[in-house]
Amino acid sequence: MAVSAVLALGAVSCSDDDGGSGGDEVTIGFMGDLTGENSGLVVPPWQGATLAVDQYNATNPKIKIKLKKYDTQGKAEQATTQVQGAIKNDKIVGLIGPAFSGESQAANPILNEAKVPSVTPSATQITLAEKGWKYWHRVVADDAVQSAGAGEFLTNAGVKKLFTVSDNQDYGKGLADAVGKAVQAKGATVQSDAVNDKGTDYSSTVNKINQAKPDAVYFGGYYAVAGRLFKQLREGGYKGKMMSGDGSLATGLVEGAGQQNAQGALLSCGCLIDATGKTNEKAKKFAADYKAKFNTEVAIYSTEGFDAATAFIEAIKSGKKTTEDINDALKTVSFQGVGKPIKFDEHGELAAQDIFIYEVKNNTIPLLGNSKEAKVA
Repeated sequence: MAVSAVLALGAVSCSDDDGGSGGDEVTIGFMGDLTGENSGLVVPPWQGATLAVDQYNATNPKIKIKLKKYDTQGKAEQATTQVQGAIKNDKIVGLIGPAFSGESQAANPILNEAKVPSVTPSATQITLAEKGWKYWHRVVADDAVQSAGAGEFLTNAGVKKLFTVSDNQDYGKGLADAVGKAVQAKGATVQSDAVNDKGTDYSSTVNKINQAKPDAVYFGGYYAVAGRLFKQLREGGYKGKMMSGDGSLATGLVEGAGQQNAQGALLSCGCLIDATGKTNEKAKKFAADYKAKFNTEVAIYSTEGFDAATAFIEAIKSGKKTTEDINDALKTVSFQGVGKPIKFDEHGELAAQDIFIYEVKNNTIPLLGNSKEAKVA
């Protein structure tokens, strides 16, 4: 098969030939949906990674980094094809991404067999850490942690009846089901339904929700679908709380639902978006540097993109150039990232377990606080 040929070449991905990773420069890839329907979740971490690499290269290091992007449009089949090309043709020594869980399921077996380390800034599906991949890492808490944090927040907010909705995809269904179980364990009742992520008419689900009269609706999936669902919920008369996860934490949610319909919508995420330095001064400086470079505010996974790139930078700064040496270095890397401490456990999971809550206000989605302490009016 074509994959086998690629993997054979991947074993020499760090040779000093005319590929991307020879001499005093190595190539790191960034993979995710950069132009598709949910690109608003992936452009920010791409920009964060770009900022980290540019700042590092500006110090005139012994080993410079070339950052190369691979646009999958969030499709697993594109991730599979592109990761093979990244290994064979570009000879990457590491990959930031893939950004989404579905494409991670497709690409990471190839990366693992080729012994190319990856650090995803945003793929949160629980089972990714259960595959036995030795070259896989992430700088964000998984959906088990996110669902526990979201469940704790909803319980503290007085939710006794919850209705979960998912897009029936790997990430969305897993998150919605886990949030349901988390609030159920606290004594709440839960009903659930699924919508077609390619569909536009969610009236059947809206009717079920209105009949159930839940205190809150939690949607598992991405902002393009969340926007349509939240819009139809409000226009259908639902007045309870609406909440979603990290996949919906983008201004595209507000645009899709309409600003009035989106007001008060709540989002949970293992990511930290803190432009004002509410949590730490490092976050404030990062936000200022980010705005100066891209003329835009920090957004979802901007900090995680920066921190994922910094993990690779720390390994390369220590003189590591081969894929296996870089992977070994990632096992011991430990530093204070922009949003949280970066240190990986034996499964590639982030040691830090914080979940943050955000609330739509006008056309922005500011930080409400840590899920353990955040309160909503």
